[in-house]
Amino acid sequence: MMDAPADTTAPEAVQIADKVPRAGVAADEIGFSIAERYNAAAILFDNLENGNADRPAILSDTGRLTYAALCRNACRVGNALLALGLSRGDRVLLLLDDTPDYPAAVFGAIRAGLVPVLVNTQSPPDLIAYFIEDAEAKVCVTQSSYLPLLTEQDWEGTALLAVIAVDDTAGPSLQGLQGLSSGWLDRMPDRLSAADTHRDDMAFWMYSSGSTGKPKAVVHLQHDMLYTAKSYADGILGLDKDDICFSVPKIFFAYGFGNSLTFPFYRGAAGLLFAGRPTPEKIFEQVAKHRPTFLFALPTVYTALIKSGDAEKADLGSVRRCISAAEILSQDVFNAWEARFGHRIVEGLGSTEVLHIYLSNRVDRQKPGSAGLRVPGYEMKLTDREGNPVAEGEEGILSVRGDSSAPCYWNRPDKTAETMRDGWIWTGDRFTVDEDGFYYFKGRADDLIKVSGQWVYPLEVELCLNEHPMVRESAVMGAPLPDGRTTLLAVASRLDSEGSEEDATQRLQTYVKDTLMPYKYPRHIYFLDDLPKTGTGKIDRQALLALWRDRQAGKKEEAQP
Repeated sequence: MMDAPADTTAPEAVQIADKVPRAGVAADEIGFSIAERYNAAAILFDNLENGNADRPAILSDTGRLTYAALCRNACRVGNALLALGLSRGDRVLLLLDDTPDYPAAVFGAIRAGLVPVLVNTQSPPDLIAYFIEDAEAKVCVTQSSYLPLLTEQDWEGTALLAVIAVDDTAGPSLQGLQGLSSGWLDRMPDRLSAADTHRDDMAFWMYSSGSTGKPKAVVHLQHDMLYTAKSYADGILGLDKDDICFSVPKIFFAYGFGNSLTFPFYRGAAGLLFAGRPTPEKIFEQVAKHRPTFLFALPTVYTALIKSGDAEKADLGSVRRCISAAEILSQDVFNAWEARFGHRIVEGLGSTEVLHIYLSNRVDRQKPGSAGLRVPGYEMKLTDREGNPVAEGEEGILSVRGDSSAPCYWNRPDKTAETMRDGWIWTGDRFTVDEDGFYYFKGRADDLIKVSGQWVYPLEVELCLNEHPMVRESAVMGAPLPDGRTTLLAVASRLDSEGSEEDATQRLQTYVKDTLMPYKYPRHIYFLDDLPKTGTGKIDRQALLALWRDRQAGKKEEAQP
């Protein structure tokens, strides 16, 4: 059993080791074994013993950072946190953009036996305050540009002791709280022994970007990073020391965390970190400047890249593999990308709860439109809502199991029981699997919409709209009407501005009727220049629904005498 984190009485704090699913057969498949005493910072620090000390660990616009230098910086962060009086299991909130300070903070905290909590930098102040309170964070490590997001109310009555601004030489000015600067970190020792942690101790948290309610803290353990490295990096990627990994999704996103840190560090390769908003122009600029060999992105990013004006002149000559995950990649974008750059994008699917990708196509074995084959080290099953296996060839709800699966959500026993079921992660995603073992996403278990008395899958309509030459990207969802009914709503970003919105709506509705069944067309379509995105780069459907409600309210007011 792990040591209980300091000053918390949360039930999960006491018996997390008892909740850990030891996947057995799946772990044996990838030859995964690990000593009971293990500290996850070894993913980084083992490079000092493996002959990689002088090799580049991080590339960025600020220069190169070797493994030796990054390890020294991580030790300084770990020592600084311990000097503040933190002890085993205490949480450290990380509110950072993708700079070399991020991996130093992550691995420094873990090496010290503390638990870094990775949060979305696009979160509003009230959500930052929620993270601080929910995680019972003792310290917040951030950058000066994010200090305005923190107010005195955020830490009043919480466990927070100090804020460290890693790029502030003067020290942040914070009323009623200790504010520390990068200069304070520089005075810390650059050596630190790894805490004697158990392989099933908490290592780090990530907050899920759930579609409803407050985000949930996903607890990951010391052995989880290594498991994803052995399953996905070894089984799918084929990285070597000379590779450079560029992840457009940020580090706080589980997908970006593996791409930027876990996998390159595991192989002694380099991660390319880019701070700021990743526009198509900036992404192409980073590739041309730093010459990465692996490009990781989301379907929305590949769509924006291939449809941008910079695509024709962009140089991706250094890239040998392109990876996509998190959403369905349009067949149109897949084909256009291959035609322009010569790469067949390798599509996969993962989750924060499993930490990285568990279904993936292969370079030499692909079926466009599928989420791919089972990644070695993970088990899959399709069931009905009651958990009964579905017949071969039938659609079912996917559950996944592997040794990187989170044992619980912090302080959310109701949600833990709903998702973590006897060692399996119940994804809530509907899939079919074909005779070759390829899985096809069919939507969420709860997103069916009844239109004209017949059920419609919004995803099917969305994929249809995305194939139309007028559409850059779209989102289709059920939207409430004033009379309590639900209608099928589409929001689209156009590639051209020819014709009125009314004409464009009619063209798209006709296209859906002709391509699918007539009753499946979206009853309402409105257009935006760009669809809003969440911090993880996915289309923000909640924001779109809010816009829809505002429009409906406005129409209601106009109709009143």
